Amino acid sequence: AQCEQPSAAHQQQTFDSSLEKPQFPGASAEFVDQLDFIQPNVISGIPVYRVMDRLGKIINPSQDPQLSKETVLNFYQKMTLLNTMDRILYESQRQGRISFYMTNYGEEGTHIGSAAALEPSDLVFGQYREAGVLMYRGFPLDLFMAQCYANADDLGKGRQMPVHYGCKDLNFVTISSPLATQIPQAVGAAYAIKRENMNRAVICYFGEGAASEGDAHAGFNFSATLECPLIFFCRNNGYAISTPTNEQYRGDGIAARGPGYGMLSIRVDGNDVFAVYNATKEARRRAVAENQPFLIEAMTYRIGHHSTSDDSSAYRSVDEVNYWDKQDHPISRLRHYMTARDWWSEDDERSWRKQSRKTVMEAFEKAEKRLKPNVELLFTDVYNEMTPSLNKQREALWKHVQQYKEHYPLDLYEK
Repeated sequence: AQCEQPSAAHQQQTFDSSLEKPQFPGASAEFVDQLDFIQPNVISGIPVYRVMDRLGKIINPSQDPQLSKETVLNFYQKMTLLNTMDRILYESQRQGRISFYMTNYGEEGTHIGSAAALEPSDLVFGQYREAGVLMYRGFPLDLFMAQCYANADDLGKGRQMPVHYGCKDLNFVTISSPLATQIPQAVGAAYAIKRENMNRAVICYFGEGAASEGDAHAGFNFSATLECPLIFFCRNNGYAISTPTNEQYRGDGIAARGPGYGMLSIRVDGNDVFAVYNATKEARRRAVAENQPFLIEAMTYRIGHHSTSDDSSAYRSVDEVNYWDKQDHPISRLRHYMTARDWWSEDDERSWRKQSRKTVMEAFEKAEKRLKPNVELLFTDVYNEMTPSLNKQREALWKHVQQYKEHYPLDLYEK
């Protein structure tokens, strides 16, 4: 029997390249026959989610989180207490009483709004400007001061430089100085939590400068492919250490990177504590329910210097800083909200400011008088039993100290 030959039309239909579908495993798209490069900004700009305007007025009532008076007052008191602690410890460093400090001026809304949306069991990986998160969780002023003064009450036993807080009881992983190291660590922790089905989330804080580190990109990719219950919280404060954002990246901020890694992303007004709260709460709910990472980019402004090692007047104007301090500050915005509801008055403000300063000063004076940790702690907490090399170092230290004891005031250290 002869085989019937297919018609020319049938052949054309079979081999028509316009009907081919891509079979590549790494992308889902169509073939095209026009040479066209993808533009870097394919949309006009990722919008910034906000709940209230600069005067504390709710823009869309459906977005009002309807928090109680007690909760909102707690937000305000924690934000202003953090502000007061910053001022006192910043001056302490300037007077040579501590070695280093970093303020949180202008970014208080990102701390408190996000912290309030989490569960106490959620694990926090901070960078070094998240003191408000720890304060909201109940970390006492005495321990903040003890850490900065590296005294005998310091949970870290005097081993870290100031503002590198940590607290196991409050699920706050100790901060380390190198930028972005916490990002892949947070992914690993979130993956472990997922495997144990613990109904917990991990939140990882970092700045837009840290997002330029390789660790950030590795962390984003691993979190998406491993489907981890993780919230990446980027505080975009405009300057990293001393580099404006227009010199850091060309894309549309940090939120624009999320879709490229397969993450749900949102950009929020970081000076609006309610917007931060709403976004973090929903991201936390879905991260746990769906086992997937979320990226939140909180747009804010670092009013203070990067640290006591920095002079920000070298790279930005006084007028620019004054605008954010006077016109769009997260604390003043929340105060407007409370005042409009008769929840806060001038008398309340004066009384609270006086009380909070007194509380901070008491903790400050106590920390300054406290002895330093026992010198022997230099050698503990690494090995269960002291190794020969550590014993050798320990003996060498004490020999040196005895030989030059006039340079080592051991009476300032616990015995």
